[in-house]
Amino acid sequence: MISVDVERQRVLVEGVNQVKRHTKAGTTGRGARTGGIITQEASLHISNVMLVDPETKQRTRVGYRTETVERDGRERTVRVRVAKRSGKDV
Repeated sequence: MISVDVERQRVLVEGVNQVKRHTKAGTTGRGARTGGIITQEASLHISNVMLVDPETKQRTRVGYRTETVERDGRERTVRVRVAKRSGKDV
């Protein structure tokens, strides 16, 4: 992952959603700029990004499992995120 824009809920992932920009040759304040076709990554909405399974190293969905944990002498119910593909904790 390259960057995350929290306000717009978008992420920039390396090698994913590549677009081609056609740039015109010209001059900038620092010198001449060559024209051509540039390939670069475009941002994705955060809902379209999946987690990587810690065991199989493939993308996976996320599920939840409830556990009862004892803290400070009291029992609490805690939700734990689980990879659907392997069942391991994320």
